[in-house]
Amino acid sequence: MDARTLIHLKLIRRVLCSLLFILIVSGTDADARDFLTDKEIELIQDAQAVDNRTRIYMEAAALRLKTVQDRLNGKESAPGDPMEFFSVEDMLDDYCRIFRSVILIADDAFQNRRRKENANISKALKTLKSESAKRMKELEALKPIAEEKQGKEFIKRVNQAIEITEEAFEGAQEGLSLL
Repeated sequence: MDARTLIHLKLIRRVLCSLLFILIVSGTDADARDFLTDKEIELIQDAQAVDNRTRIYMEAAALRLKTVQDRLNGKESAPGDPMEFFSVEDMLDDYCRIFRSVILIADDAFQNRRRKENANISKALKTLKSESAKRMKELEALKPIAEEKQGKEFIKRVNQAIEITEEAFEGAQEGLSLL
């Protein structure tokens, strides 16, 4: 692949990421709901540095995955828990939306022309890489439970979660190698 084609592909990727971000932020249908809790939204708004935002997003994703695991093992959410009224499918959808958001944020910070001055991007990519590795192991362990206890739609969502997590891991790994 020549340099011109590579630049063209990068440009297309950036445009697609921007469009995806706009869709995520604006919502794509009338029934769209927030995929973060009010507290998580507040934390994200207060955190301006990319490494802090990445950490908050990763904590939110971990909470959804832990709640899914608990539900599959018969443990229901306590009254008042922010995940109380969401199904396991909803939480996996939210997990994927969280990962898409953090990928866009990290990519935007990485693509910024001043990234060499920004030490926070390195911290963010390291966090994304290590947390993605942890989530991949958890998702792989979840697969057999999902196949045994849930239907095809749930298994499809687990596979989507695995794909987005692998994408985040690979992107973080590639970004770190380029820094």
